[in-house]
Amino acid sequence: MPNTLTRSLSLFAAVALATIGQAATAADLTPAPAAEAVAADVEALGPWQIRLRALGVITNNSGHVNGISGSDLSYSDTIVPELDITYYFTNNIAAELVLGTTYANIDAAGSIEALGKVGKTWLLPPTLTLQYHFTDFGAFKPYVGAGVNYTLFYNQSGKGAFSDLDVKNEFGAALQVGFDYMLDEHWGVNFDVKKLFLEPEWKAKLDGAPLSGKAKLDPWLIGTGITYRF
Repeated sequence: MPNTLTRSLSLFAAVALATIGQAATAADLTPAPAAEAVAADVEALGPWQIRLRALGVITNNSGHVNGISGSDLSYSDTIVPELDITYYFTNNIAAELVLGTTYANIDAAGSIEALGKVGKTWLLPPTLTLQYHFTDFGAFKPYVGAGVNYTLFYNQSGKGAFSDLDVKNEFGAALQVGFDYMLDEHWGVNFDVKKLFLEPEWKAKLDGAPLSGKAKLDPWLIGTGITYRF
């Protein structure tokens, strides 16, 4: 009887050890869950990306002076350097912060065109967008985005008969489309287009008389440059 019990226990132990060993082997061969695989891929590439672009700022020539029928405004277009910083939450979802500054010359138009130059203002329009990146096209990586812009106007000055120019800081919506073409894991080239919806209120004095109105800038931001992912 003791020998029979000993043999039974030995057989049970052998079977148990074999089962544990097979389970451990199966666990080692089981693929990581999809979410963990995505996270590992993002971590391997690095979640940060910066771009340096040449940016064309093309404004919508529209606006008005309150109380003057047919009044209009026009603005100068510019080309400036621009830096943006992107953080990838996943391979597809990212947030981008755009930093750059430019200026706009403001001219009277429409029924008040004879008044000439209204003034000049510098603007700082930081823009934050949430993006979706398409990842099924190899080195070609298109994306779309939408977000919010807050434009600060500074160093403002009137021209000619205009003085005390004051364009109000303003929030606006932003839409975006673009692509990166990656030359290797880290470096690429970029093309990007944004539309900002920006219509700030403004005021000034004309020969001492107060004026006010709205400047419908609504600029297109068209940029191209280099991308670095790290």
